[in-house]
Amino acid sequence: MTNLDIASTDADRASLIEQFQSATEKTQIKLIPTLIEAGDGGVNALFDRLRTYKSEGGPNALGMVPQGVADIYQALYNLGLYANQLKELFPTGIVALNSDRNVDYQPLQQLMVTQQWLEADKLNNLKLCEIAGSTSLARKWIYFSEVNSLPKTDLQTINALWLAHSGGRFGYSVQREIWLASGKNWERFWPKLKWKEGFVWTRYPGAFEWNLDSPEATCP
Repeated sequence: MTNLDIASTDADRASLIEQFQSATEKTQIKLIPTLIEAGDGGVNALFDRLRTYKSEGGPNALGMVPQGVADIYQALYNLGLYANQLKELFPTGIVALNSDRNVDYQPLQQLMVTQQWLEADKLNNLKLCEIAGSTSLARKWIYFSEVNSLPKTDLQTINALWLAHSGGRFGYSVQREIWLASGKNWERFWPKLKWKEGFVWTRYPGAFEWNLDSPEATCP
């Protein structure tokens, strides 16, 4: 029997909402689809979680959004029914778009919230060039040696965007975890991201899967 079967009466729906409110983040994430299927009461419980998050101050010092909160926001956005309510709560989106270089990340966020991963990846590269400076922007790519000069605030914003809108599958921090788990070995690292198979590099962008079924950390 599923949670949706259990939530067939008002009393059961109330019990499901109570379960959600007291659950761990991991369990809350699993309950999101069930609450949406439960109707207005379930959706209201999800919005209550978003309101609580906002009242508690929003993202942490690194700009990170709790994955459960981000998943709620994305799930409600995907329904296509609550755009106005979500915009009232978070006018610029669920992630704080902080930048030390005055870079506008709103277009990047819009691509991610609408799950346009290829377009987001391309714009992501341009944003990195933008924060690196006019020379990098003119050539439309950055040197490896320029990475250390990129402002942490901007990298944290970009990372938070990928994490929030991909269900935690994409982002620099996910790539870092895989890099460390690979023993900081490039030849072990590339295949885990499906960027390379044997001696053959994956052709960009056509040979990549631009959806949430692709390997973790494929993007950005």
